[in-house]
Amino acid sequence: MVANCAMNRERQLSGVNSYTRELGFNPVDILTATLADPPSTGSTAAWLDLCCGTGRALIQAADQLAHLGLAERANLMGVDLLDAFDPAPAVPSLQLVCAPVLAWTPARSFDLVTCVHGLHYLGDKLTMLTRAARWLTVTGRLVADLDLAASASPTGGRPADAWPHGYVRPASATTPAATASVAPAGSTSTCPTPTSALTTAPARTTPVNQR
Repeated sequence: MVANCAMNRERQLSGVNSYTRELGFNPVDILTATLADPPSTGSTAAWLDLCCGTGRALIQAADQLAHLGLAERANLMGVDLLDAFDPAPAVPSLQLVCAPVLAWTPARSFDLVTCVHGLHYLGDKLTMLTRAARWLTVTGRLVADLDLAASASPTGGRPADAWPHGYVRPASATTPAATASVAPAGSTSTCPTPTSALTTAPARTTPVNQR
């Protein structure tokens, strides 16, 4: 099942058509948990959303974090091919970037990287996942929708679900949307769904991991 363009671009942080429903968790909860463990006044947390559409979920997350008094300690970044972002508050912790995600590289690492129903717009999905995994912090998590049956490994053309254990593994069938996870490797506006998703655990030497 593939979500339509309007659903993708207008997906909110919570509710019926939301990141919370698709991912099975609210990204803000990941950020706040990261800031609380270990507690440190100088610690920060960062979320990168690839193929973010209007950036609505990020904008709503920025608002929630501001109400929690965490706006200065959380960094939110969204990247999309189209410069059609919703109006965003002018705060340095939120950045919306118009760029092709396969040619773009961030200048920092992230505690959470998401790509909700966005990989099916990209030609080289596995390269994108491998690159995104390298942008994670040591304990970071990558969650993205991916049709594993339609993907081949970089070594022998085998289906991705036949890759060596610990490289890629399907997400739990109990998650609202099949999602996969991967392990690693301010507001300024600048200027692209398959059925299974990836999810990430603490960093490893392998590029893509799912829990």
